[in-house]
Amino acid sequence: MKIGYYPGCSLESTAREYDLSLRAVASKAGVELIEFPDWNCCGASSAHAVDPFLAVALPARNLMIAEAMGLDVTAPCAACFLRLREAKKQMDKDPSVRKEIEEVLEKRYRGTAQVYHPLTVLSQAAIKKKIEQAIVNDLKGLKVVCYYGCYLVRPPETTHFDDPENPMVMDELIRLTGAEVLDWAWKVDCCGGSHALLRPELVERLVNEIMDGAHKVAAHGIATACPLCHANLETRQKGANLLPVFYFPEILGLAMGLKHEARGWWKRHVITPKIIQRLAPRPV
Repeated sequence: MKIGYYPGCSLESTAREYDLSLRAVASKAGVELIEFPDWNCCGASSAHAVDPFLAVALPARNLMIAEAMGLDVTAPCAACFLRLREAKKQMDKDPSVRKEIEEVLEKRYRGTAQVYHPLTVLSQAAIKKKIEQAIVNDLKGLKVVCYYGCYLVRPPETTHFDDPENPMVMDELIRLTGAEVLDWAWKVDCCGGSHALLRPELVERLVNEIMDGAHKVAAHGIATACPLCHANLETRQKGANLLPVFYFPEILGLAMGLKHEARGWWKRHVITPKIIQRLAPRPV
């Protein structure tokens, strides 16, 4: 399977381990991620708040690149995923918006490229089967909660991502590894997002409510699919018992025996994933 890959800004910098682990897992599962040439920032999380035109034009340009390649799009950053989905929605439904953006970009928008999150891509039956067949390390003993956050599930009329109140696609993928995925009530609660810069006290409160929820079910760590959520959850925790935060493909990659790659993933974590060291000491 081939699909256009839009890494976005975070995966080129602070969330590099997300990019590395996703590329490795996708390759092992038979998914060819073809990165867009000359992609641009999608505008999250400021353009849509200050300039309605840029909020659509920036992600729309990336959609046009995908169309020229004849490919659909997968965007691992939850904010990028939302901005691409919102831009496609507006371009498809509003001829005046589409015309203005086509004139400025001097490109034609055809609406042929669909936008998916990697969780959806990897959860397709045939690909999920390949992941399951590639599991060589049983992660039994690892207790994980899956945290989806806001951008993947809201607004549901735009994202169309699983169940907006109780999504399960990440849970089901992580279960393939043998890890125990715990049920909890905070999987779609907000972490505060970009308010980390303007209202850190708010983000600390929200993050620690989420962490309290993870502690209540005795989780060893949290799996997520959003760079901003990952950063907030890792850096805003309080207390002595800090929980590691994983990107979901890091856990899949470890179970799939991607040992060499894993050395590069874990060292980028602010909170050392000690439970991973106990389960698989050599890859870390």
